[in-house]
Amino acid sequence: MSFRSTGFRLAMPGSAVALAFALSATALMAQPPAGAPAAATSAAQPAGTGSAAAPATAAEAAVKPGDASAGQAKAAVCGACHGLDGNSTDAQYPKLAGQSEQYIVRQLTDFKSGKRQNPIMSAMATPLSTQDMHDVGAYFAGQKSRPGVADQALVEQGQTLFRQGDGTHDIPACMACHSIDGRGNPGAMYPQLAGQHAQYIEATLKAWHDGVSWGSDAHSQIMPTIAKKLDPKDIAAVASYIEGLHSTDSQPPAATP
Repeated sequence: MSFRSTGFRLAMPGSAVALAFALSATALMAQPPAGAPAAATSAAQPAGTGSAAAPATAAEAAVKPGDASAGQAKAAVCGACHGLDGNSTDAQYPKLAGQSEQYIVRQLTDFKSGKRQNPIMSAMATPLSTQDMHDVGAYFAGQKSRPGVADQALVEQGQTLFRQGDGTHDIPACMACHSIDGRGNPGAMYPQLAGQHAQYIEATLKAWHDGVSWGSDAHSQIMPTIAKKLDPKDIAAVASYIEGLHSTDSQPPAATP
């Protein structure tokens, strides 16, 4: 891993995270005519036998792994905030390029259900089917995240927090969940952090520190619990370090004479 440094940028006030996803029509379930008799139930299973529970809807049964080609069209409107390839140029909006399909689906599902609160995203996620979410996620997962830059003055403290944590304050190392190079853990739905805008990371950590939560389940409570133990200097340092974190294969090509 390597780092790119530049002058420190003061973080702007946190703003709503706006992921704009293309809307898709939801499938309508056919309804029986009024007064029609209820469908006969299937024969009871013999004792000791069982059968797999039927999917809640036909749409759920049809969900397949994300199709990046379909997702590109569905995610076209996302470019206004996140860049057409998922590399946002406005630091208040997170980069989505390289983020795992699983993580994106989880966030969209939580926006749709109301577990994660954001007026813009709740409205945008509500019409999306589960398949739409997977397709959009697959598209962004296939894009390459562009490396960011870090303030050299904050690298040492940020690196210590990211790689070692702070045992005196019971703060675990970030890499324990997000991997040594910041690429995350898709299976556990821990997001990619490498190259993410420091401004977005800082605003999000501050929000968690101040009591904002993205859900009440144990998984959603991991980061708010950790963020409450970070002071403003910790947050600024680790956010800057993460922006400059990238593996060698994501470095920009060397300039040619």
